[in-house]
Amino acid sequence: MANKNRWLLLIHQIPRTPGYLRVKIWRRLQRLGAVAIKNSVYAVPAGDQALEDLVWVLREIEKGGGEASICEARFVEGVTDDEVEAMFRSARDADYRSIADDARRLGAQRLGARTDADDERSRDEEIAKLKKRLDDVTAIDFFAAPMRDDARRLVSHLQASGSAELSSVPSINMRGIKGRTWVTRRDVFVDRMASAWLIKRFIDPKARFKFVAAKGYKPHPNEMRFDMFGGEFTHEGGDCTFEVLLRRAALKDSALVTIAQIVHDIDLKDAKFGRPESAGIERVLQGISMTHADDAARLERSAPVFDDLYRFFSSKRR
Repeated sequence: MANKNRWLLLIHQIPRTPGYLRVKIWRRLQRLGAVAIKNSVYAVPAGDQALEDLVWVLREIEKGGGEASICEARFVEGVTDDEVEAMFRSARDADYRSIADDARRLGAQRLGARTDADDERSRDEEIAKLKKRLDDVTAIDFFAAPMRDDARRLVSHLQASGSAELSSVPSINMRGIKGRTWVTRRDVFVDRMASAWLIKRFIDPKARFKFVAAKGYKPHPNEMRFDMFGGEFTHEGGDCTFEVLLRRAALKDSALVTIAQIVHDIDLKDAKFGRPESAGIERVLQGISMTHADDAARLERSAPVFDDLYRFFSSKRR
């Protein structure tokens, strides 16, 4: 097994003219998920489909007057398999990052009550195109690039909105919110974990929590929804749900503001605040999520983490 060739290499030489041929071949290789190891040397993980795809590229090159060869390979010196895998992950991360940026842009749009059907259809078409881009990139993501989950989450969040209007934020008397059932999407992670802690600790001490499917849920009386489309409290513009709750509850505690910055950096992955604690807290919350499939258990286990963070930042302030 150690001697098995892991890679297919396309080594080619393309004439300077016609100029479009070089661009055409480059685009074909991009669609196949190939990465450039050296000038005019492209690699893909070995496989029958990959070989067939490269043969078609080779024929296009030869038809255009160029030369090309395909070989099976394993790297012995100069570059390691791990380094090649890192090249693939880096290339796909760039794709996912572009998709995530476009998803955030679409998510930040607010369709007012007077938005016509044409505008709604246009937005739905953009979401559909974004989903197609995500599917195409996922198909050539051979080594599970780190940004994949973030892009998937953002696109799924957009899809859950359907073509419904995003109405203006409802006016809610935060002081009147007591003993409510707070509803959010299943499979909670950082923003929902932190928001549930904030709700229980500072907004509604008698709160109960309910976990539902992301799409199609119709709230019952006395329920408040958070971090889900149509919810009373969810992402607004560039703010995560925790930040929205903090602002609308008029909680100006500096320790809470610091926690909000950590949650934002982990949830939106835009390094807006650059909090040094974010990476460590994310690993702790990932450990909780991996250990506990039950959402109620995740909230129970993550609450002490935020309690301790709050005590720490409060003591620093004093």
